[in-house]
Amino acid sequence: MDFMTSLIPSFGNVAFTLVFFVIALSVIVAIHEYGHYIIGRWSGIHAEVFSIGFGKVIYSRVDKRGTVWQVAALPFGGYVKFLGDANAASVGGDVDVDAYLEGTPALSDAAQAHAQSLTERNTMLGAPLWARSATVAAGPIFNFILSFLVFVGVLLFQGQPLTPLTVSTLPGFPETIEQQLEPGDRVLRVEGTALNYPEGFSDAVSEIPSQPSVEYLVERDGERLTVLGPQPQPSLVQSITPRSAADDAGLKIGDVVVSMNGTPVYQFRDMVNFVNATGAAPIALEVWRNGDVFETTLTPRLTAIPQADGSMIDEPKLGIGNGGLFFEPATSAVGVGESMSLAIQQVWFIIKQSLNGMKQMIIGNINTCNLSGPVGIAETSGSMASQGALSFISFIAVLSTAVGLLNLFPIPVLDGGHLVFHAYEAVTGKMPSDKALRVFMAVGIAMIASLMVFAIGNDLLFCP
Repeated sequence: MDFMTSLIPSFGNVAFTLVFFVIALSVIVAIHEYGHYIIGRWSGIHAEVFSIGFGKVIYSRVDKRGTVWQVAALPFGGYVKFLGDANAASVGGDVDVDAYLEGTPALSDAAQAHAQSLTERNTMLGAPLWARSATVAAGPIFNFILSFLVFVGVLLFQGQPLTPLTVSTLPGFPETIEQQLEPGDRVLRVEGTALNYPEGFSDAVSEIPSQPSVEYLVERDGERLTVLGPQPQPSLVQSITPRSAADDAGLKIGDVVVSMNGTPVYQFRDMVNFVNATGAAPIALEVWRNGDVFETTLTPRLTAIPQADGSMIDEPKLGIGNGGLFFEPATSAVGVGESMSLAIQQVWFIIKQSLNGMKQMIIGNINTCNLSGPVGIAETSGSMASQGALSFISFIAVLSTAVGLLNLFPIPVLDGGHLVFHAYEAVTGKMPSDKALRVFMAVGIAMIASLMVFAIGNDLLFCP
């Protein structure tokens, strides 16, 4: 009972967390399975069932091609059953149209005619190798396409900052920090230094002294003025890493960290330096939120951080993010071509970092707590949803890339395993025997089950 009670705070609102986990997973699964379905259809392979979820069917309909589209009661996955499929390897026999018609809900005349025309060529087993390979590969590829389209949409929606920097909206700050900036101000220099945002921003900020307020040279209504304002990169919580110390402590976006262990902090860099010096020891934070000040204690957690040489090491982190400027800059539209290029780079970056992270865990550079299972992903879904629609949508894109990559691993049962079988067939001219397939499937299921148990153990026991 005590163990179950200890899980409740990590979930926060359990219903909220589950709802957004199901939404994220359903979107990703639907796109993945639709990739299999549509490429299979275009390749002449008939789909009997397209299902979102498993178990008892709560809704279904039959289209004009005789495919059953259904939603099942357990929304934690999905599948496409192609004609002739008998097992996880999509191995089947000859088409038995009568059996197919008997097992399918009432068909329209068009669907009846389509079903009567089906032959062995329309099964996954009887289709040409190119058609089967394309159908299998389409699932992960569609996951990557989803991520790409989401990133393009986010970039088009957000735009890029104007030059020179122009203030759009301003957050609140403690009264101890002078704030004289106004929306519409064009920021020319800060403490005599040009910010050059976003390129060169970090170097420019490092030159600014750590103090409550700094001088801004701005252009306002055609005049140049010197006004006081917060640090360009203050101790402001702009994002929170899901399942981090900050997330568990209930910190919120917009909070301002006033002090750490009694030492005042004014810049985000001050916070980073303090955590690096303190390590994994608990830190008492004084936090300002909407005019009120409260105290909380956070213990940094080891987080895998990429290094310049491509390796990763574990560093203590609170999970507080500061993406740059404290104010929202005015933006201009990003071109479609540029947004597409940046989106491709983002998908590729996620793939590289995911593979590198797994490598670093295997060789022992970082701990295995960086591997999350379904519980951790669910918590992350709820946390990202609580940070806003854009954060949640971006999370779906990141997770979609991860799911696509995972499915390409050469493990039997996964799409990558099927592609390995197809490569074997391309080289030898024949498929592996049924006995070999059964052994491979058993090994694959055991591997996936072991990984799942390990990941869930991380979520609940070893890395809560």
